[in-house]
Amino acid sequence: MDQLCIVTTGGTIDKIYFDDKSDFQVGEPQIGRILDELGVAFRYSVIPILRKDSLHLDDADRELLRATIAAQPARHVLVTHGTDSMVETAKVLAAIPGKTIVLTGALNPARFRGSDAEFNIGTAVGAVQSLPAGVYIAMNGRIWDPAKVRKNVDANRFEALG
Repeated sequence: MDQLCIVTTGGTIDKIYFDDKSDFQVGEPQIGRILDELGVAFRYSVIPILRKDSLHLDDADRELLRATIAAQPARHVLVTHGTDSMVETAKVLAAIPGKTIVLTGALNPARFRGSDAEFNIGTAVGAVQSLPAGVYIAMNGRIWDPAKVRKNVDANRFEALG
């Protein structure tokens, strides 16, 4: 892997809590800070294109993401994304040939103690380096084919279809 291209779209991984508003809002991308703190031994660039909860992503947002990734020279791309519509976005990105694209996110904000963010990012970084070209989802310690996975909202985890 020459350089990892990271594209951020927001989602829970980047959420921060505002006491005065008693709600969560999507903040600055956290992945660069996380990778720097972990002292990774590869070069990467971060392209922040959206700061949205994935429930609010629309077709235009997904097209922006697809076009942004397609325009990058990098063959290895990691996308941070909200979990609620990650599968839908992954299916749109499948139209991009010749790249290994892994989407990941978190079920709890990266700034929270006990968040799954670092674990999911680590899983995604390993996957993007070792898998053939295609689109994958890295969540809950597994690599998923977007056509064969769904988010179980009640259980708050990803699981195989059927």
